[in-house]
Amino acid sequence: MPHIVIHLSGEPDAALAQRAAAAVADTTQRVLGKQRPVIAITVQFIPAAQWFVGGASLAELGRSAFHLDISITDETNTKAEKALYLREIHAAFDGLLPRLHEVSYVHLIDARAAAYGYGGHTQEWRHQQAGV
Repeated sequence: MPHIVIHLSGEPDAALAQRAAAAVADTTQRVLGKQRPVIAITVQFIPAAQWFVGGASLAELGRSAFHLDISITDETNTKAEKALYLREIHAAFDGLLPRLHEVSYVHLIDARAAAYGYGGHTQEWRHQQAGV
């Protein structure tokens, strides 16, 4: 795990999507301790004219933004790890996107182990199989 959805302002850019996915995967592995082979990431682009902050579009503001949702198994990361992740993800995107708007959100979604999984098994099942 986890599953990550990244929204980026602007027109589709395969190279930027690749750089963003790599930066997020690296940070997710390093800060949250998630195993890279099961980090799944999707990247979607939203035109700046269709992304609004405070009632004005990013196109009007001349800014860029991102939104990142990451689903992780509840109780697998501390508050301090989550806070560090938020800071480091924001810093990574500040380096990737021009004139990054401060109102760029990261949402860590703590999902119950019995209600979240992949490959047809819940994370709770995986935990039980590991004998932990």
